[in-house]
Amino acid sequence: MITKTDRSDHRSHPNTELCDPALRLYEQALREGRVARTELAAAPCLIELALLHPDPWDGAWMHPVPPSAVLADLLQPVSREIDERLRLAAALSRSLLPLTAVAHDDPNLAITVLEGISTIQASINEATTTASDEVLTAQPGSNRPSGTLQASLANAHTAIRRGARIRHIYQHPARYSSSVRDYLSQVPAQHLQVRTTELTVERLIIIDRAVAFIPASADRNTALRIRHPALVSYLIQVYEVLWAQAVPLAENHQAAAPDTPVTAVQHSIARLLTEGHVDDVVARKLGISVRTCRAHIAKLMQTLGATSRTHLGALLVESGIVEAAPAENLPSPDAGQ
Repeated sequence: MITKTDRSDHRSHPNTELCDPALRLYEQALREGRVARTELAAAPCLIELALLHPDPWDGAWMHPVPPSAVLADLLQPVSREIDERLRLAAALSRSLLPLTAVAHDDPNLAITVLEGISTIQASINEATTTASDEVLTAQPGSNRPSGTLQASLANAHTAIRRGARIRHIYQHPARYSSSVRDYLSQVPAQHLQVRTTELTVERLIIIDRAVAFIPASADRNTALRIRHPALVSYLIQVYEVLWAQAVPLAENHQAAAPDTPVTAVQHSIARLLTEGHVDDVVARKLGISVRTCRAHIAKLMQTLGATSRTHLGALLVESGIVEAAPAENLPSPDAGQ
């Protein structure tokens, strides 16, 4: 039963809600089949929502209306409102959707900010499904997460089925990445061209020379989708410059003096070291781990017979692997250690 204390606790609330006293009293009425009219002072909302009706034989009692019947009655206005909103949404769609093609020509609407990795990937996937000409990508670093590569593989197959060609630019260390090699082995070679370069721009994707994607934050959780023709054209020119300077993956690229078997990665490391960069900076610029970077440096020292970092710097210049740098930029004996 509802006590006097419960009655005094009743507070005003919207007539579309049931307060706790009302719920308890309604539950009691359902269990017992009726409730005394005097109890309703604790929950007047039961009457407002028509959850109880008077006993036709005894006005001192109220009988509960089944919850299913009450729910159907209460939901009728909600259903009507939903139906009206759906009709409004349909009418607006019929009016505005035909204008979306016009909106794409508006420079103010040609750059869209994409927030979150899943949103960015979904937008790239959507653009790829309509690709029919060419997909251009520049990917910094040497190792890419397997999930990202799987999404790229699916997009590559989608584009190829529609007749598109694909070009990738990676950094030189990607030549030795097992995950990149596995991805490339699953893409038909006749539809794919791959080149590597020492340093590259941030991630860049251009689809059908109509839409481009670039990062908009350092953590790459935000990106820009660009449709502005002038901006896309500029990014294509940047890509073509990178492509012209890059080395085809099929070539066993070695950039060193003829008698010095130094790989392209080691040449890049050598140049950065003579510019005065420490190991972690060199690794970051080349998209490799510091441990891998130091392994390459050790190989350089072994190849050239260097006994210290300073000696290595001198031998790199003497051998012609890199050009001479200002003396203050040469690495110290313990640089990067």
